[in-house]
Amino acid sequence: MPQQIKFGTDGWRAVIADDYTFENVRRAAHAIANYVHQDEDPSRGILVAYDTRFGSRRFAEITAEAIASSGIRVQLAREITPTPALSYMVKKLGAAGGVMITSSHNPWDWNGVKFKASYGGSASPAIIKKIETLIDAPHVEGKGGSVVEADFKTDYIAAVKAFVDLKMIARGGHKFAVDVMYGAGRGIISDVFKELGVDHLEIHGEIDPLFGGINPEPILPHLRGLQEAVVANHCDAGLATDGDADRIGAVSEDGRLVDAHKCYAVLLEWLLKRKQWPGAITRAFNTTKMLDRIAKAYGRELIEHGIGFKYVADIVLSGKLVLIGGEESGGIGLPRFLPERDGTLNALLLANVMAEEGETMGQLVEDLQEKYGRHCYGRRDLRLTEEVKQSALRRAAAKPVTMGKYKVQRMEDLDGFKFFLDAPTEGNGAEAWVLVRGSGTEPLLRVYSEAASQETVDEILEATLDFVYERATSA
Repeated sequence: MPQQIKFGTDGWRAVIADDYTFENVRRAAHAIANYVHQDEDPSRGILVAYDTRFGSRRFAEITAEAIASSGIRVQLAREITPTPALSYMVKKLGAAGGVMITSSHNPWDWNGVKFKASYGGSASPAIIKKIETLIDAPHVEGKGGSVVEADFKTDYIAAVKAFVDLKMIARGGHKFAVDVMYGAGRGIISDVFKELGVDHLEIHGEIDPLFGGINPEPILPHLRGLQEAVVANHCDAGLATDGDADRIGAVSEDGRLVDAHKCYAVLLEWLLKRKQWPGAITRAFNTTKMLDRIAKAYGRELIEHGIGFKYVADIVLSGKLVLIGGEESGGIGLPRFLPERDGTLNALLLANVMAEEGETMGQLVEDLQEKYGRHCYGRRDLRLTEEVKQSALRRAAAKPVTMGKYKVQRMEDLDGFKFFLDAPTEGNGAEAWVLVRGSGTEPLLRVYSEAASQETVDEILEATLDFVYERATSA
């Protein structure tokens, strides 16, 4: 019996040589080809690109060949390419879609298949569901298919440079450390800074399929190297992109992590204050409520949605004008550029903000905390047996009365189970909450929390772990 292929929040991912095999990649590619034949215009062709992971180039070749066998013309990236570059070129060339061979931020032994829709962004939930139904459907055979190599980076980089204010960045006089985490963003931000004469250094830019022993995800502990580089080289900020360069992370001048929530908040405040572009703001269910406060201060609509950038794309496709949308994991997108997450674009925009405001990264974050209240955040990723995971989710669905020493005031279940707690808000600080959710792409249970102090966040997370594992606690 064939192994199950399930597309999660942004495609299908699996362990290389376990479920992620040449045979299964072909099955996924055939399903995508079938979808294009049924719901898109196959004459517009498909683009295929790949990241720095082990075997990604070969998996991309197999994907291209499988799609071409259905009679579709395929353009295959001639070199390692960031996911946003593929998305940009899908839209620019008017292709029927794009396939990215990547497992984004996952450990080195994973790989995956992302599908980018014709509008140049994450496939909507409806598209993902349709592709899933076509796994193992009879494969369309056709003549006229071909595979040719193409450059997907040059036009994308030019577009990114045109979107940000390069002269402003050059005048800012800031020094940066850039961590590309051994990923597909290697050399891009560094080359822009070099061209502008901006003082900078790049770390982890070499190709290493083992990712230097880290996961290419711009969170702790994987950003320890960037923290050290920023402090050792007296930088004003550290900027990081993940394995396929669609996510952003940052470090302040004193080496502290600036999580994705703060990156989003910094960009949002700047867009509303300086750019004043129209549109609503969207955020995933697991992101900071500081965004709600910023939106309210500027009289903007805020839309909360499920976890995964595909929900942002869905809102944009509905005809809603969206200024910016994002998620907890560092995926932030500006639809006026592209309805897609983009770590490279957002890194340069953060440099743009620093230059225009005349502040370091740490100063920008402190300004937000003073204006909108203290918002602190934490996350735990739990690898559990399916029995323990499902037991925890069932008990969460039953609406517990307390979480540790805190009473549950209300619950929301838009995507997972979020409990609002009676923890102290410390003046104008964040309302305390904790979210329990099974990952859509990995065998994990994730626990997220926000509160007005890091101590309270850590306390809530530990109490929730006790709940997950059904550990007895004393009152």
